[in-house]
Amino acid sequence: MRPRTAALCLALSTSLTLLAGCASQASKTNTAAAAAAAAAEPAAPPTVPEIAPGIPAGYLHKDQYLDSLALLPAPPAKGSAAFAHDQAVREEAITLRGTPRWQQAISDADLHFPHAAGTFECALGIPVSQQATPRLYMLLQRSMVDAGLSTYGAKNKYNRTRPFVLAKEASCTPDEEAALRKDGSYPSGHTTIGWAWALILTELAPDRTNAILARGRSFGESRLVCNVHWQSDILEGRFIGAGAVARLRADPTFAADMAAAKAEIASARSQGLVPDRDCAAEATALQRKLERVL
Repeated sequence: MRPRTAALCLALSTSLTLLAGCASQASKTNTAAAAAAAAAEPAAPPTVPEIAPGIPAGYLHKDQYLDSLALLPAPPAKGSAAFAHDQAVREEAITLRGTPRWQQAISDADLHFPHAAGTFECALGIPVSQQATPRLYMLLQRSMVDAGLSTYGAKNKYNRTRPFVLAKEASCTPDEEAALRKDGSYPSGHTTIGWAWALILTELAPDRTNAILARGRSFGESRLVCNVHWQSDILEGRFIGAGAVARLRADPTFAADMAAAKAEIASARSQGLVPDRDCAAEATALQRKLERVL
């Protein structure tokens, strides 16, 4: 394992970099056992091997990840119309520095669990935690690994320079900048994960589709506000996220966890459980839109 990624496997502290170094350690759980566990006791997550402390393996084998390098075009070249648009969006996004939208982007940058599990709480209208929804919590953790690792073919090939580096400016997560400088920005891993989560959750709570998709979009756009990704990184991140979910749908263990998670959502609603996050503050922050964004 490369030194750069070995340390990051120990904690989910700097974007998606850890996932690339952890990929070879991931393994699948026994499909039949997981399906039986889902049918017998939906509230009890099955035991899943970890690729690092607190980070369960994804559903897929390494050879089942999307080939982002084959699927995506090269990132926009400097001097192109597409890159000019990337720059225009960046210039607009940095005007939000210090606003509530900037603070929301800082929160969205944190992919540690349990924090990240609550990303869609307000959109779903229920709390998402190991206590309230353990199977949904595990589903989000495992799908994060599969979606995030699908970006690294293109990330490693192009090693695209991030906007805060090119512009010699600060990002919203200064503690992560050293690692981000070494990690290619194309496509956006956070966006890939957020859009995958959004598509998964619309299947689990179709009556909340509009709110969930809007939150998935804003989660990716937070990377623009943070000054760590270009607009084109975000667009292709959504594409890879959608592809990752399409692949996951063919996995029977994933299907079993989806069924268990759907039951948990129904149970949480029947109990009248409400989100732990400040949904009013989140809604206020997300009212700020980027006019040039695609």
